Amino acid sequence: MNQITPDIDLTTLTIDSVQEGFRSGLFSAESLARACLAQIETWNARYNAIIFLNDEAVDDARAIDRRREAGEVLGPLAGVPVVIKDPMDMVGFPTTAGWALLHSKTGGVDLMPATDAPVVARMRAAGAVILGKTNVPILSHTGTHADDSWAGPTLNVVMPDRVPGGSSAGTATAVGASMAVLGLAEETGGSIQNPASAQDLVGIKPTIGLVPNAGVMPLSGNRDVVGPIARTVKDAALCLDVLAGYSAEDPKTLAGVGKKPVGGYTSKFGSRTLEGARIGLYGPGWRTQPLSSEANGLYLRAAEELKGRGAVLIEDPFAGTGFADLRQPTPPLANFDARGMESVPYDLQKYLERLGPDAALKSFAEFAEATQRESAFGPKGVLSYLHSLPQFSASLKSPTMPPDLSEFIALKEAYLRIVDEVFEREQLDALVFPQMREELPAVKTGTIQETTVGELNIAGLPAVTVPAGYYASGAPFGLLFIGPLWSEAVLLALAHDYENATRHRKPPRLCGS
Repeated sequence: MNQITPDIDLTTLTIDSVQEGFRSGLFSAESLARACLAQIETWNARYNAIIFLNDEAVDDARAIDRRREAGEVLGPLAGVPVVIKDPMDMVGFPTTAGWALLHSKTGGVDLMPATDAPVVARMRAAGAVILGKTNVPILSHTGTHADDSWAGPTLNVVMPDRVPGGSSAGTATAVGASMAVLGLAEETGGSIQNPASAQDLVGIKPTIGLVPNAGVMPLSGNRDVVGPIARTVKDAALCLDVLAGYSAEDPKTLAGVGKKPVGGYTSKFGSRTLEGARIGLYGPGWRTQPLSSEANGLYLRAAEELKGRGAVLIEDPFAGTGFADLRQPTPPLANFDARGMESVPYDLQKYLERLGPDAALKSFAEFAEATQRESAFGPKGVLSYLHSLPQFSASLKSPTMPPDLSEFIALKEAYLRIVDEVFEREQLDALVFPQMREELPAVKTGTIQETTVGELNIAGLPAVTVPAGYYASGAPFGLLFIGPLWSEAVLLALAHDYENATRHRKPPRLCGS
């Protein structure tokens, strides 16, 4: 079977239903890939999620079909259509990070990787059919939009007049618009949780060190983390099974050895539920920023839903701990704590070295020279605020030397110490917060007002976003399930229980221009 069939409802597809469709003969990997490509052809001009199409996608799907017919044992994502965030290296495609200066067709230079990033290689090995790469803002610098990308802005499929979330805007839009079943995203400062929540999707921001981020253009080797965006908790968990694990290319993943659950990240589904779970709620002990009136009302409703499932709710468990006092937005930014990003010159140096001997740019010095007319670190650059961090200037001057991150490490330790103390004292299973303090702003009018970015990214804690309803305007309201290091399996089980009980997410209605 190699034609598009009318029986494929792309809006309801999950990994399980894809595999059942293959088993039953309802469709093949090839016909499913063609259906997704038709969806892209129909809607991508409107929403601008995908910036590079993989011309080999149909051939890759056809190869999966042949292997299935031959009775071969296939990977867990065999035939599942996916998308990859642009800053992740993928052989045959330039890694542009949304910047015209890093794309030859817009007057820049192409960075062509010699090898796939480990996460891309793992998706291929699992049998996923990669449809293309997705849009981001310049150097993934914002968690709100992709407006300044060389490819143009990406729109929110739920509400096109609202921001889509960033920097994984394209991945969220592609998944939300049913162009793919799931996609890879990456977070340094909200870039998984923000777009997932903004577009009524599930996202996993893993523990730092669980998933390798070698071969991903960095903002911070100490904060960057790759994770999935999907339409269901189970799909996100199954994708995390593929992504997680040690890679020699990323030594910090050694810390995750022994931390993956036996049986995978769905292994606690059904046995670990909200019944009896002790859940910490958002309050000034965590952050001294209140919720808007409507956000608070939606959060109170969500709290009642948690109680209805048997959860025990703990009000503001961080009160009196000094946790909120650790937060320090980086001037001139009003709401973003960039500490830990001091190392970006060194991190870019290591990233460029990995591209291979034929790369157009092989060092940070060459990168700086090639982009000097719009320097990211200059007075008007998208990362100019990094000069406010004490150790950044030294790192910029000596990008081949590991930077002094002693202040960042001390801050990370302080965050983790308080989190561990609070979870032990209150016997918490998770925190459940509203992911945003107020509804999404209209495009080009403001930034996403999240509740956890900075704290989670600096501490390296895991979190799972789950759809939890809508504002009166129709803007999505999402919850964030947060836990200690390596607690993904528990968070996913609790989030899955909430998702199954509430079924808040509704497939968006796509509309033309």
